[in-house]
Order: sequence, then C-alpha cells, then structure tokens
Amino acid sequence: MRVLLDTDVVLDLVLDREPFANAAAALLALHEQERIEIFVSGITLINVFYVTRKIKGIRSARQAVEELLTTVKVCPLYQAVLESAYKLALTDYEDAVQHASATASQLDAIVTRNLTDYKNATLPVFSPTDFLNQLKTQSE
Repeated sequence: MRVLLDTDVVLDLVLDREPFANAAAALLALHEQERIEIFVSGITLINVFYVTRKIKGIRSARQAVEELLTTVKVCPLYQAVLESAYKLALTDYEDAVQHASATASQLDAIVTRNLTDYKNATLPVFSPTDFLNQLKTQSE
C-alpha cells in the first residue's frame, strides 16, 4: 500500500511528540520492512524544516530533512497539483495540496491526525492508529 503521511504525522516522528510518536514510528518501521510505501508532499519537507528549526535549531532541521529525503519518497509538486488543490472542496489549502499530491502520485490513502480537515477527501483518510489497526486486521 502506498500512503501519504501528512505533515503532522511526520512532525510527530521528527520531534518525538508524545503521545503520537509511537504510531508515527510504527508507520516508518512498516515502510522500512517494505510492507507499505511512505510518501510525503513537497511542502511537508518545507514545513518540517521550518518547525524543527524553530524548536530544535538549524542543525536538527537539516538532519530531519536529509533523513526524510533518504527514507521516504516525495510526491512531485508542480503547477497542476497546486491548481488541482485549489479546486478541491477542502477548507485548508495546505491540506488540499497534500491531497492533490497524493492523488497525482496515485497513492492509496492519506494518514493524518487532522481528520476533520479532510472530510471532503476523495481518497481514504486514516489516523495513524486506525491505519495501523487496519493493516493488522488485513494481515490476520
């Protein structure tokens, strides 16, 4: 399964935000085991750098981006994706860009803690815990 991790889930992992970091780490472990493919949108790297720099400094921010670039796949971000996002019935443009990125890259789902902003999504949207539970159920 090919999934897009929303920025909030990536930040949970990078910043070790409790109580959410464990689920984010479990998703990454599944990716490393090649049981799922994790993607992020191009704006996620920018957001991760910005937030991490503010909290942990520039060295940590650069390290976080470097690790993401070598670990996960990045959905291309180009004008057609941004235009598609603008036309979506989502209230937050940043979330719409996430959704449009996932759609353009033909991903199967979005994993986010921000479920309410994706209520009009055309892709399946899961919380990290719900996604992990669904994978567990499917493998039984």
